[in-house]
Amino acid sequence: MVPCNPIFLVILGVVVCFMIRWMLFKTGLIYTVKKLYRMIQDWFHVYQFLKVPEFNESMQRNQLYRKVSLYLHSLPSIEDSDFTNLITSSNQNDIVLRLDPNQTIEDRFLGAKLFWFKQKIEPDRTGAFVLKIRKTDKRRILHPYLCHIHAAADEMEHQGKYHHLRLFMNATGAGGTRWRSVPFNHPATFETMTMEKDLKNKIKSDLESFLKAKQYYGRLGRAWKRSFLLYGPSGTGKSSFVAAMAKFLCYDVYDVDLSKVGGDSDLKCLLLETTPKSVVVVEDLDRFLAEESESAVTASGIQNFMDGILSSCCAEERVMVFTMSSKECVDPNLLRPGRVDVHIHFPVCDFSAFKTLASSYLGVKDHKLFARVEEIFRRGASLSPAEIGELMIANRNSPSRAIKSVIGALQTNGDGRRHKEIIGRQIGGNDVDESQEMMVCGGDGFSTVKDLRKLYGFFKLRNARRTQSSNSLVHDR
Repeated sequence: MVPCNPIFLVILGVVVCFMIRWMLFKTGLIYTVKKLYRMIQDWFHVYQFLKVPEFNESMQRNQLYRKVSLYLHSLPSIEDSDFTNLITSSNQNDIVLRLDPNQTIEDRFLGAKLFWFKQKIEPDRTGAFVLKIRKTDKRRILHPYLCHIHAAADEMEHQGKYHHLRLFMNATGAGGTRWRSVPFNHPATFETMTMEKDLKNKIKSDLESFLKAKQYYGRLGRAWKRSFLLYGPSGTGKSSFVAAMAKFLCYDVYDVDLSKVGGDSDLKCLLLETTPKSVVVVEDLDRFLAEESESAVTASGIQNFMDGILSSCCAEERVMVFTMSSKECVDPNLLRPGRVDVHIHFPVCDFSAFKTLASSYLGVKDHKLFARVEEIFRRGASLSPAEIGELMIANRNSPSRAIKSVIGALQTNGDGRRHKEIIGRQIGGNDVDESQEMMVCGGDGFSTVKDLRKLYGFFKLRNARRTQSSNSLVHDR
């Protein structure tokens, strides 16, 4: 038998080790080995499973679920999961990872291994996170671990890294929760609001004081909430103010559509399902009260929603906002202190607001036509900020033309109020088909209008007729 060369055996061993290492790390063998090792560990350890549902028994949102979601999606180990979802965040340029249902991610805390996976419950499309923890580690680390998750999630929300505002809307005939949500990306801020500077500063100061007043409200025995009434004509900026308030507070928005509420008890249940740190909005309350007989919700139910026992118990750390066109025909008892804390009037545009709009929309702080605009405003003519803003957007490439269009609209409308809007959006210069109609957003709603070019044509035709009349008069003389 030929003896083997020791050097050859060493070289052969190195080659075999290299091939095994290559096969393990360049193929799925290393993953298979790890998975097999984990299964063997499971045979020798007893695990307990703890579920964190998205909603509790009364269908209120579970705040721990939200914090666990923030925490898990920030773990580096989510990248090692078999399946993860790639989605865009509120910033369309950011791509984030989201855990796929029934996929496991691993976490380590105080020397212990913990496993998380997500379950999806199909009938009502709600979900739950499930924590898999060794029973030998549970007593030692569970409480500190949950405190760690709370602290990490709060820190991420404070830094604004993972908290994105959402707009919730109530739906009818839906199983499970009656709120459906979409990302809330409204661009309005207090800086872009057309409002007197002193009033704006007072509102911001009031909101900042509210955020710091938890202990103060508790000492008084009152629910930690603040109520606002926004009243004024359509298009004066009430909805934009709500958006600016939500962004300033970093609160989600719950928009209550009273026409979809099944009754007073259903309205209370909707309030129960809202979360802390939210703005609860009821729009056009005066119109709803005028048509109360056609709705399942009563005025008494609205009053209880505003300041009843249920509101005091479950409205902690919430801001409630009610909007109206006018409060003259509303029972003053509905708006008494305690139900509504702050009343804010949103008037139609005056000359001061016009200058603010011209600066924001056109980048113009002064113009030779400003004196003429001021004179027209002094005569009592007015338009809503939304109407003036729409005219400026339509003519943003020419400040002079934009201001002239505002002057024309003010002169035509008189007091700025007509049954149908005359504000339209110009398209691509002067060549516009006069028969074309479009939908334009004017403040709180949508209107079908003729193109603004038609208005200019009317003025030109009227001026031409005046010229012809003058010429004929001179000819007769």
